[in-house]
Amino acid sequence: MCDSSASYIHMVQYMIAKCLIFRMSKEECMEVLSKHANTMPVIISTVWSELEKENKEFFDSYSEFQTSSPSNRMSEAETIVLLQKMIFDNQSDKSDKDGD
Repeated sequence: MCDSSASYIHMVQYMIAKCLIFRMSKEECMEVLSKHANTMPVIISTVWSELEKENKEFFDSYSEFQTSSPSNRMSEAETIVLLQKMIFDNQSDKSDKDGD
């Protein structure tokens, strides 16, 4: 993948992370990013799906909180902690692969 494509994917990942902080569903995220960030919904959906595959535990927890009553939803602080773990684990995996 060329650098500009990789940069674009990373930008979409970053914007999805911001949507997660605001506890948006996949559909809400796609709507907001397509409208306000001029990002194609198919790109958002694809990147979201790949993030789900790579971070199954996070998204399972996130989905559980999304479907809970509002009082049981994940707080912004909890979401940030999980996102930081997800980012750290992703970076660690890449470092391990680069070191091989």
